[in-house]
Amino acid sequence: MTAGLILLVPLVYLIVTLASVQAGALAAEGAARQAARVFVQAPSPDEASVRAARAVEFGLADYGIPAEAASVAISCGGTSTGECPARNSVVTVTIRIDVTLPLVPDVLDLSTAATIPIQATAKQQVSRFWSER
Repeated sequence: MTAGLILLVPLVYLIVTLASVQAGALAAEGAARQAARVFVQAPSPDEASVRAARAVEFGLADYGIPAEAASVAISCGGTSTGECPARNSVVTVTIRIDVTLPLVPDVLDLSTAATIPIQATAKQQVSRFWSER
């Protein structure tokens, strides 16, 4: 009985930890993909930023991760004018979140030290017919 309990507790913790890391990975990947999609389909650069931020917020909220816990970077490549978005440019959205390990106490600030960084990147190309409306 004791040997079974000694083996069961770490196994359950491992499963819970893997589930939270997987949820963080899925949240980051899904939010990055959706943000890139709505960014390239927006009618104007200002609207693109707003829509991408909203997509990240909703994508992370589906997995219980607050939007403040993520850092989002949006860049455009292949533009001659420097504007983002622009025709035929490739928009890259990178999201980085830190997943806190479950059941780590907040004593001595351990919860911030016991995190696993997760990063996801998505790319989408702006249509060659895109024009600011």
